[in-house]
Parts: sequence; C-alpha cells; structure tokens
Amino acid sequence: MLSLALTLLGLLLVTFIIGRVMPIDPVLKVVGDRASQAQYEAAYQAMGLDKPLVVQFFGYIGDVLTGNFGRSISTGQLVIDDIRHVFPATLELATLGTLIGVSIGVPLGVIAAARRGGIIDQVARVVALVGYSMPIFWLGLMGLLVFYGILGWVGGPGRQGIIFDGMVPSVTGLILVDSLIAGDWAAFRDAFSHIILPASLLGYFSLAYISRMTRSFMLEQLGAEYITTARVKGLSEGAVIWRHAFRNISIPLVTVIALSFGSLLEGSVLTEIIFSWPGLGQYITKSLLAGDMSAVLGGTIVVGVCFIALNLLSDLLYRVLDPRSK
Repeated sequence: MLSLALTLLGLLLVTFIIGRVMPIDPVLKVVGDRASQAQYEAAYQAMGLDKPLVVQFFGYIGDVLTGNFGRSISTGQLVIDDIRHVFPATLELATLGTLIGVSIGVPLGVIAAARRGGIIDQVARVVALVGYSMPIFWLGLMGLLVFYGILGWVGGPGRQGIIFDGMVPSVTGLILVDSLIAGDWAAFRDAFSHIILPASLLGYFSLAYISRMTRSFMLEQLGAEYITTARVKGLSEGAVIWRHAFRNISIPLVTVIALSFGSLLEGSVLTEIIFSWPGLGQYITKSLLAGDMSAVLGGTIVVGVCFIALNLLSDLLYRVLDPRSK
C-alpha cells in the first residue's frame, strides 16, 4: 500500500509539473484574450495561482483525491463528468480487444513453443513481427475500406448507428452489456458490428505481444529439468505442457496480460480517432489540441490510476496462483 501511495504521489507530481510548465496560460483560457487586467488578476487569484507552488501542489492533491479535476473549457462541464461519459467506451473497446488477444495469443504462444521450429511457430513469429511493425492507423483505414466500404461486413465509425443512438437505457455505459440487459438484440447486433473491427485491430496488437511473451516463457519452462522428469515418468505431452509448464508461466503471464490491457486503455488514441470512437483517448486528444489542460491532466491521471490498479490486481492474483508468494 505504501508503494501504491508513493506511485500515485509521483503521478500527481508529474501531472502537476506538466500543468505548470506547458506554454498555455490557464487564466487566458478561462477569461479570454479580451479580458481586462483586473479580470485577469481576479481569475488568477481565484484559481490559486498566486500561492506558493508547494501550497498549490497540496491543494491539487486534495482536489484529485476528491475527484475534482476542474472544469473543461471545451465542453463547459466538470472534467470528472466528461470522463464518466467517455471512459466506458474505451473500457469496452479495450476489454474486448484484450479478450481477443488473450484467447488467441496464449494458445498460439504455447503451441509455437511446444512445436519450436514448426509451421505454427513460424506463423506465430510472423504474426508477432507484423503486429509490431504495421502502423495501427494504416491497418484501421484498410480495415474500414475493405470490411466496411467494400464488403459491408461491419458497421461504420462510431459506437452505434444513428437509428439506435440513445435507444438503449444506459446502466453500465457499456453498450453491449446495456443492450443485453434491455433485451434489445437489434441494438446489440448493431453495437457489435461497430465494435468488432476496432476491437479486432487492438486485439491483434495485443495478440502479437502476448503470443511472443507466452512463447518465450514456455520455451524457458520446457527446457527445465522438471519437464524432463515428467516426460521420463510417462506423462502425456499434453499433461506436460498444460498441467506443468503452462501452470508455471501463468504467474508472469498475468502481468503481461494486465500490462497489455493497460496499454490498450491508454494507447487506443489513433484507433478511436480513425473509428470516431467517443472514448477517453479521443477526449484527451481533442482537449490537448484545444489547450484544455484540465481535461488532459484529468484523463492522464485516470489512465495512470488504471495502471496502478492493474498492478495491484496482478499482485493479488499472484497470491492466488502461487501460494508460496504469501
């Protein structure tokens, strides 16, 4: 808990410094260029910018801990309310992308390691190489051109078609879940047709990373002496691979999957822009272009807190998967 607190404190310190060194005057963003000097000074004092930096920093910590990220200049609403509105879209997209990456990447990495040098191993290495090399914006544009523009297999940009916009009551903010709760299968199919292409794109990049790490972990375990002993005892190859080797790599694999999920949460900016996905990445990007630093820093803190929470979850899962770590 002390480590988490220090990490969060470091995150707040970095975002506080960024907010002070950016060449953007937050006062002018509030009062406008035509404000008088008296109005400027009044706003300057009201925002607490006349106080020492140490006092400002502790005030900043207090505001963040109470969920006060300030007010967005772009939308005119509280940043925390904007984030509540856009974050579920990113969470839904990143979660489905991670599920795709894990469900394909883990078995692919295990089989590639078990059949090292074979066709599946070569395919897995090519898949990982292409996943790391291809620009995500190019794949997104090509995916829209082929699967939406030419074949018509998927929905277009956005989370839903215009006809379904606002028809499903928002319970969780996740359209797929909310449409299932409402029993609206037409809305579910429409939402799925819109999310499947960007989620598959993110899932492919997640798959490339997860399969490569899984293969590396498995090769290390398959070369260990206990694996040789298990084979000498007459255990089947499937039992050796899945019951023994895979069980031992499940612990470091948890960290890999958690980091991959966190990366999709904060790294889906280009995907959200290409697919007009109204998520946190697009919100931060638009706010940055508009010089709306309250929104940018608020979104950055949320992403950082997600990474900290995922690391904590990984540590807790360690204790479940490996009782020796208690």
